[in-house]
Amino acid sequence: MSKVFTITEGLENMGALRTGGQGSVYKGRRMGPIISAVKILPTPIFTEDKSDKNLKAFENEVTKLKKVNEVPNPNVVKILNFGLTESGSFPFIEMEYIDGPDLEELLKPPHEKIFTINETIKVAGQLANALSHCHKLGVKHGDVKSNNVKYNIHSGNYVLLDFGMAIMSDEQRRTSMRHAGAIEFMAPEQNTGAMLFQTDIYSYGVILYELLAGQVPFPLADNGETSRNTVMIAHMESAVPDLKALRRKNLPDAWSVTTKEQEMQVPAQMLQVIYKCLEKDPQKRFANGEQLQAALLQHQPESDSITIQTAAPGNNISLPRRVFFGGLAIFLLAVTFALVGLFHKKVKYITVTPYQPFWVTRPKYGSKVVQYSKFNTDTILNESLTARDSAKLANYERALIRSHKKYAKPKRKKFLGLF
Repeated sequence: MSKVFTITEGLENMGALRTGGQGSVYKGRRMGPIISAVKILPTPIFTEDKSDKNLKAFENEVTKLKKVNEVPNPNVVKILNFGLTESGSFPFIEMEYIDGPDLEELLKPPHEKIFTINETIKVAGQLANALSHCHKLGVKHGDVKSNNVKYNIHSGNYVLLDFGMAIMSDEQRRTSMRHAGAIEFMAPEQNTGAMLFQTDIYSYGVILYELLAGQVPFPLADNGETSRNTVMIAHMESAVPDLKALRRKNLPDAWSVTTKEQEMQVPAQMLQVIYKCLEKDPQKRFANGEQLQAALLQHQPESDSITIQTAAPGNNISLPRRVFFGGLAIFLLAVTFALVGLFHKKVKYITVTPYQPFWVTRPKYGSKVVQYSKFNTDTILNESLTARDSAKLANYERALIRSHKKYAKPKRKKFLGLF
């Protein structure tokens, strides 16, 4: 693939992944097989003079952003490098390339229009973990949206990407908002270029709303200026539409009646969290990702089913809790019986000398001793035996004493008569 322009020395430009008002993301490759994602900001820095306010702001924000990876987090993309492009002097940050679809792609055909409750709970917990991690370090993302959350097909985790907005100045953010493509995820205060911890919380609420309802609260009809202004005003003034009503409308036709009924049982705690995130006033939302995560952990919703995760999201196996735990109980009971049969040894013996216990054989009345079967102690001790049988018994006793190691081993009970 031909290069669009040079990013920096040693980093091959493999073409654009996506472009937007907040900048463009390119696929990069360093020496060997290492692939990365490179976010290039739209505002160039023509001088590297330390007095340049844009350069200073960029370096300050990147220094803060690098703290995100000092303690690795499975739900936050790794920042690999930053600098200015050789062509055009655009600021860039180089990030780990996550192999897998983003949430926007997972909501489009051939996938269903909505997520299951269990998968939404997983996204909610992992994305809250990512925001908590960033906010704890003083980093605001500023661009939390569906296509900035990817499903890592190798780890099974959802990962927060693209910290490009985090390294913009207030002036750059205000400029980029006029061309931003994901206005449906923007908090009301972002219309003026403001970016708070609560801004990320609002966008988080929009994502969960979209996963459960099958659409964002205020969809963009087209990319015209009128439609954009309508969405902006709706975020600031309009009430959030009823989530459950939209979910019922967007339930997949392929789901059974039982599955549809189960999937309408959205936990009340989750709905409360979403609506609190979508408050117009930032002060009424969770103050930051740490508070959000604490609220989720405190009111962890308990589903009526258990999900067995498969390799791809959305293809998980969901079982009713009573079926899952009933099967688990039967399995554990079977394992218990197997272990008892393996280790429990039932020993019955008589004493053929004052100090030698052995397995011996059962006599048949009036004939001979049958070789090496279980011995009934009552027969020997309480039944009168013929002299002939007594003599044979004495012979067997002597034989057992001579080879007691071979015949004295306790017999093990078979499990279910098989092994």
